[in-house]
Amino acid sequence: MATTTQPDPQANVGSSRNRQLLLGIITMMAVSSPQYVWTLFVPAIKDGMGVPLSQLQITIAIFSVCMCGLGPIHGYLAQRISSRVFIGIGGLLAGLGWVLSAMATSLPMLYLSYGVITGIGVGMVYVAGSDLAAQWFPDRRGLAVGLVAGSYGFGAVVTTFPIDAAIKSGGYQHALTIYGALLGVICLLAALGMRKRTASDVVPAAANNVANIRSYTPKEMLSTPVYWLLFTMMTLVATGGLMVISQMSVFAKSFGIGPTTLVLGVAALPLALTLDRIANGFTRPLFGWISDHIGRENTMAVAFFMEAVAIVLLMLVGHEPVLFVLLSAVVFLGWGEIFSLFPATQADMFGPKHQATNLGFLMVSIGVASVFGGPLASLVFEQSGSWTPVFYIVSGLDFIAAVLALAVLKPIRRNWHSKPLQDTAV
Repeated sequence: MATTTQPDPQANVGSSRNRQLLLGIITMMAVSSPQYVWTLFVPAIKDGMGVPLSQLQITIAIFSVCMCGLGPIHGYLAQRISSRVFIGIGGLLAGLGWVLSAMATSLPMLYLSYGVITGIGVGMVYVAGSDLAAQWFPDRRGLAVGLVAGSYGFGAVVTTFPIDAAIKSGGYQHALTIYGALLGVICLLAALGMRKRTASDVVPAAANNVANIRSYTPKEMLSTPVYWLLFTMMTLVATGGLMVISQMSVFAKSFGIGPTTLVLGVAALPLALTLDRIANGFTRPLFGWISDHIGRENTMAVAFFMEAVAIVLLMLVGHEPVLFVLLSAVVFLGWGEIFSLFPATQADMFGPKHQATNLGFLMVSIGVASVFGGPLASLVFEQSGSWTPVFYIVSGLDFIAAVLALAVLKPIRRNWHSKPLQDTAV
């Protein structure tokens, strides 16, 4: 008598969560360009509109505030709307904002299109995509969140040279229109296959020594000092990274790195940006995986100290084209991992049930950092006539964050896991 082999539910769930991870990676890659190639648009828009740098950089600050500062709203809605609909809408808004930016003839119009509309859309995709990874992979949260966050950092690798070429050949309006439409379509198609984890999806649980399974509500989380410690540390490190992201083409010029500066026969600035995106993408799953093995706080200390040193060295020897390219990549290697380490730490401590909304609150720190790293850094440069004070400040912030990780966060986390477990619901 013939026997039929029943499908393995665990195998089906495994395939399903891997598919969700892949779709999350695709959408994150698609929406990464608005933040990470902004520096390519800065000189062209500055010359085209004839505006001061500090006023133009308000655009990326508004973008970051709308992307990250509205995180609590994004998280609240992401928990109540299907991932398919929410991420699809977010991707369309991100693309629409870029297309409208191509039509902007004044700074207020650019603030609205690039800053508000694109920023909101990217924020929706980022929060929902990170939440999906945390939901589906509680057993490998650091790695999974790192892969999704890493794809956001890595995505601009694909577009840096093409967008740079499009700006040079057809102007920044042409580049915004073409790539805005493209990123919107990609997000919409990928979102069609997304879904949240349900009670019937049985996945490996997080180890008890890694995560406290009590789920804190946003109100409970906000009442804990450790949340504000995480918020402060993320703001400190993000300030330096966002300064480099938003100002790179400008301070490169002050270092003597111009359009004709070559490294290995390639224009130095686009090459540096490409390597930066690779490092920024690679660092997130790398350090996420490392933190799963040696601890979040130890990993934070290593990464933050590395960035602090790299920023100082970049200031001192950045006039050498090869060192400029290499050190800028090290800076990104040391800052990009915050987007895997902090969300994973937060999920470890505050549980998975309200992760989307809780992550949204933590992402507000990036909006705060964008103000320090964008227009305020530009203002310091314009007032002092030098990038030296800016570089010393952000390096100092990184060093403070490294010390806080070991001296403050690590002891708190050690005692945190001895707290009584209450809510075990997922």
